[in-house]
Amino acid sequence: MMPWILLLMILALSSSSYCSLPSLPLRTRRYADAIFTNGYRKVLGQLSARKLLQDIMSRQQGERNQEHGARARLGRQVDSLWANQKQMALESHLVTLLQKRGNFQG
Repeated sequence: MMPWILLLMILALSSSSYCSLPSLPLRTRRYADAIFTNGYRKVLGQLSARKLLQDIMSRQQGERNQEHGARARLGRQVDSLWANQKQMALESHLVTLLQKRGNFQG
């Protein structure tokens, strides 16, 4: 509580014309500016570090999504090829069976 009273007294004296220490408010202002500047730089550093970390994480997630998408596309292509091969094999067996029965004029 005591430092606050002292600070208020100093500020009150510095604003009056009876102030004998003209450099004290300037020194106090500079000190307050330095505290603010240091805190501000620290916050900006934390924000930029957080943004960098988020960028790295989003890139990694994007790469994972691309890999997953490529695997999914490859899986669909393989499934499509497998289905086509099965269909061609079934058609071939059907043609063979029909030719054996004599019902197919191919």
